[in-house]
Amino acid sequence: MIEGETYMKPGTLRQILLITDGCSNNGENPAVMAALAREQGITVNVIGVVEHDVIDESGLKEIEAIANSGGGVSQIVYAQQLSQTVQMVTRKAMTQTIQGLVNRELKQILGKSSSMEDLPPEKRGEVMEVVDEMGETSKLEVLIIVDTSASMKHKLPTVKEALLDLSLSMNARIGESEFSVLVFPGKKQDVETLMDWTVELEVLTKIFPKLSTGGMTPTGPALREAVASFTKKRSLRGLLSNDEYFEESV
Repeated sequence: MIEGETYMKPGTLRQILLITDGCSNNGENPAVMAALAREQGITVNVIGVVEHDVIDESGLKEIEAIANSGGGVSQIVYAQQLSQTVQMVTRKAMTQTIQGLVNRELKQILGKSSSMEDLPPEKRGEVMEVVDEMGETSKLEVLIIVDTSASMKHKLPTVKEALLDLSLSMNARIGESEFSVLVFPGKKQDVETLMDWTVELEVLTKIFPKLSTGGMTPTGPALREAVASFTKKRSLRGLLSNDEYFEESV
């Protein structure tokens, strides 16, 4: 294997997964909040759910801007294809984050201008094996933000099934996968914690049918709340262990 590989320890991959179908219209700029998340080592991914070939141009631009600012992946998808897309986006973002970490390690070992693309094919293959292994063994924390504005009402059952499929897929990994779910707007406030951190997304089966839809679309406040949730979780974990976190490459 490559020299210096021992420095690449499995840590915790942290992701925000935003599922929405429209534009934010209340609170902070969501792209700014996504940038704040990225600064704290949290990748922000966005899935735009559409029906009947209809997507608002400003909504598309916002989805791309949030993912770009958050260093993550954006994808527009039809509701019936959501399950496959949620898994794909999550895994793609994991790989991108680990590749960023490995590239930084390579720059320290081989020089500032070096990256995976500069390696000979054989060595590049060995590095990708390391990336794949880290993707399977690292701990994964995914905070899912679900848009529950009025236009999402008929899509929520599909969202529920997609998240249950994600749970099965991620829990099949060697590393631990942990999830939390926020919804916006909430019943009494802009953002509501639907499910606190757990390894069992199956709880959603009981919770999702009780969701109400309507109101504003406070995407920025939802992202701010998500970052705060990670910060609180990390602070608590820091008191109990020396857990390490990957940081998103810039």
